[in-house]
Amino acid sequence: MFFTSCEEKQNAKTEQLKSSPNIILFVADDHGTDALGCYGNPVIKTPNLDKLASEGVMFTNAYCTSASCAASRSVILSGLYGHATGSYGHVHDYHHFSTFDGVKSLSNRLSEAGYLTARIGKYHVAPEKVYLFDEVLEADPRNTVEMADASKNVLNSDKPFFLYFCTDDPHRGHPFKPETWDIPNTFGNKVGGYKDVNQVVYNPDNVIVPDFLPDNKQSREEIAQYYQSISRIDQGFGKLMSHLKDAGKLYNTIVFYISDNGMAFPGAKTTVYEPGIKLPCIIKDPTKGKKGSVNHAKISWVDLTPTILEMAEVSYNPKDFHGKSFNTIIDNEPNQGWDQIYASHTFHEITMYYPMRVSIDKNYKLIWNIAYRLDYPFASDLWAASTWQSIYKNDIEYYGKRKVKDYMFHPEFELFDLDKDPGELNNLATNANFEAVLENMKKKMKAFQLKTKDPWLIMWDHDNSLQGTGVDL
Repeated sequence: MFFTSCEEKQNAKTEQLKSSPNIILFVADDHGTDALGCYGNPVIKTPNLDKLASEGVMFTNAYCTSASCAASRSVILSGLYGHATGSYGHVHDYHHFSTFDGVKSLSNRLSEAGYLTARIGKYHVAPEKVYLFDEVLEADPRNTVEMADASKNVLNSDKPFFLYFCTDDPHRGHPFKPETWDIPNTFGNKVGGYKDVNQVVYNPDNVIVPDFLPDNKQSREEIAQYYQSISRIDQGFGKLMSHLKDAGKLYNTIVFYISDNGMAFPGAKTTVYEPGIKLPCIIKDPTKGKKGSVNHAKISWVDLTPTILEMAEVSYNPKDFHGKSFNTIIDNEPNQGWDQIYASHTFHEITMYYPMRVSIDKNYKLIWNIAYRLDYPFASDLWAASTWQSIYKNDIEYYGKRKVKDYMFHPEFELFDLDKDPGELNNLATNANFEAVLENMKKKMKAFQLKTKDPWLIMWDHDNSLQGTGVDL
């Protein structure tokens, strides 16, 4: 588009803002806040995502509800906790968890409202009629540049569009189990790289090792691979923004960058500790006033669907969702009302039954390990990771700052003061001085489970009030 003057350019911007906004929801796979320049990592190269943060709003307390890919994505697209929709864990292969047919998803609602809806890359939800998109675009989900190129027609649509852009990066790559235990996973990186992608390679000596991981050769080698995969995401994101600019849609497109769960390392993904569920969330909304700001409100992926519907000016009944829209607080951080988070994990793989529920209220966090009598079930790819094997195979007592036995066997309740103990190492649940706090957090958790019709409420006192009769009438 060619402008002959600044005035014409401003007029075009004004006209765009009058129309229904386009929306891009960019979802990475297993990306934590540990590996983004804008979140404080001085080593990793993410210039395009850092630019998005400088032009938008970066949330520091954004949470998924389950640190497992499929379960998390069902929440993103439904506004409902997975325990209420049947989305208990992985949908693919023999795991076969699936959302109940009566759920009405974000994409279906936007299609009915006149949006062109399109998805590209990782899907990982079912059934398709619940999560239906008008167009399904094809590209290598490890090559975000190719994905961006494949999205150009959608970006040039005459209708307002919703683009659900989901990478496979930086998920661990095949083979998950290496030939020898000490070989680092590739995280999708390959010799020769990907077409039109500049390989950004990292020296393991220079990476930042999070406190919950062991600082050793194997961990550093895997983090270096993880970083490389993220830099590939960043290039594809930059290409997508370039195409958006070429389409003349910069001024009326809202862009989200999030991840489904934390980094694919033991202690993060599949856990409900902070590295598993506290995630990047960057939003650029041309209608908002503040740019380059930071928002400390506690928001959740269960809030995304009502938020996006409100942005798109699509009417809905707030009672249809467990989450609530945070649209009005994006550039106006609230003083109160956004200081609680709930999380709900039940399965990862079907062989990994380990239900956990989480309540966060201001600085306190309660984890209820419902199946605490069982060994903690690792994801198969995380167990095979050289980072974990470097500790487990060599019978080393500590993995990061936590004892290996504490990873393998969790207590029933874990209570933490996140302000004083961000690493979640000092369990206050057995401390008599925090008995009142523990009981108050339990009450909040029970109320959350009752409100969201969590079948696992029965595990408190065998109250089966949420269950049916078991007889079809």
